[in-house]
Amino acid sequence: MKKITNCILVSLLLLVGKAMAQMPHDAIYMGKGAVCVATMYGKSTWSDYWENSLKRSNFNIGTHTTQNIMVMPAIGITNRLNVILSLPYVWTQTSAGNLLGQKGFQDLSGWLKYRVLNTHGFSLHAVAGASLPIGNYVPDFMPMSIGLQCRTVSGRLIASYKHPQTGLYATAHGTYMWRSNIKSDRDAYQADDRVYNTDEISVPNAYDMGLRLGILRKKWQTELWAERTSCTHGDYIRRHDMPFPTNNMQATTVGWYGKFQPNKIGVNARVGYVTDGRNVGQSTSYSVGVLYLFKL
Repeated sequence: MKKITNCILVSLLLLVGKAMAQMPHDAIYMGKGAVCVATMYGKSTWSDYWENSLKRSNFNIGTHTTQNIMVMPAIGITNRLNVILSLPYVWTQTSAGNLLGQKGFQDLSGWLKYRVLNTHGFSLHAVAGASLPIGNYVPDFMPMSIGLQCRTVSGRLIASYKHPQTGLYATAHGTYMWRSNIKSDRDAYQADDRVYNTDEISVPNAYDMGLRLGILRKKWQTELWAERTSCTHGDYIRRHDMPFPTNNMQATTVGWYGKFQPNKIGVNARVGYVTDGRNVGQSTSYSVGVLYLFKL
């Protein structure tokens, strides 16, 4: 059962003057006064999922599909401080059964990324992020929900090394995300083998870590990446039951990213595959985007 709130990490942006991808988890910056707007389309599908540790399929769902269109600008406040924003429109559907998908705007997200240290090819960065739900979607109708409806605050550290001559680089990051409680239309719910007589659901906090290895040149970039995301606690999907926001969702994902931008307009693409997980779908995802770079 795919966790939709992580879709903000799919978007890709570019660095002024060098046409480099910029994301909230990389070591690349826009120059002062430069803006890059990425318009992205993404799609994720799965038919098998992990019910806790049991991998299974559900013929009442068939193949589950999540699609999104996202606008994501990156703004260079200074050469060391960037602002990144994102707003996705998301819709879900299944190939079987009678569950109706949801659609609408999800969460408005933003990050402040600051370069703390840069010496001899090594750099260290701090990222602060937050998100606020703006769509009136139902968070506990999973797996058809387009989000979790919780407010979030996150802190991230990034360490990177880039060889100045070849453009070879390695980047590692770690993130912790605090999540607020959410409201439900139901008067009670079951979690942790207990019944809670309240309409307020406690969503577990989460963390992630990732590693990227690639080549970054003036007009193009390619990289291989691996990420691990997990909740700090939570219960699991009960046998033959639907997922719920209290579930401990975990996923290990591997993939590839590529970008080509000879001038102000560029294109990029990203693919990912979940190799292992708990309480999530074994999804295959991809995104493609058009990027436009300009000066304020």
